[in-house]
Amino acid sequence: MKMKIKIFAFSLLLSVNTLFAQTAVKQDALVLYHNGNYKDAIAVCEAELAENPKRVESYVVMCWALVRNKQYVEAEVRATEALAISPYDLRLIEILGEAKYYLGKNNGAMEQFQKYVAGAQENGSRVGVSYYYMGEIFIRQARYQHADIALSSAVKKEPQLDTWWVRLGYAREMAGNYNESLAAYEEALRLNSSSIDASRGRERVSAKLQ
Repeated sequence: MKMKIKIFAFSLLLSVNTLFAQTAVKQDALVLYHNGNYKDAIAVCEAELAENPKRVESYVVMCWALVRNKQYVEAEVRATEALAISPYDLRLIEILGEAKYYLGKNNGAMEQFQKYVAGAQENGSRVGVSYYYMGEIFIRQARYQHADIALSSAVKKEPQLDTWWVRLGYAREMAGNYNESLAAYEEALRLNSSSIDASRGRERVSAKLQ
């Protein structure tokens, strides 16, 4: 009887230690990512997926790290794999959009960002970022009025990013909306008085308004 109790206790301890070890691995990957150790985070996630190929959380962290490490082709491939497992995961949808954006796949990226915004219903942590990328895609396509709408939504979500205000000013400038463009450039300079792009933009549109 005592032997059975000892065996049971040992088995329980082993199970607990295994659980803690698995949790530590998951946390380590995310910590590595947040610390900017993208290659190590990717390696940890690869090890996790070797154990469990359907572990969505590992895919998410890995794809984040791949994009930040500028491995856009790999990020696109792995995010697509993950979405085959979990097709409605908004984190994967958004990061796939980023991968496609950096690969120059404008239509594919736009589709993912629109899906994310629709699914997140304005409450997702990457809604502002998604609107920003949508605005940049519209600028690439010379659809400046559309870019104005998207970037206006972006700065509404995250109003403290001067670089986004600069891009909004540029979109409005290219659309010929000079008063609104000037307002955006001035807001960028209020947030960052040393912004060269905002200063030059303000000079350009001020000259056109004279």
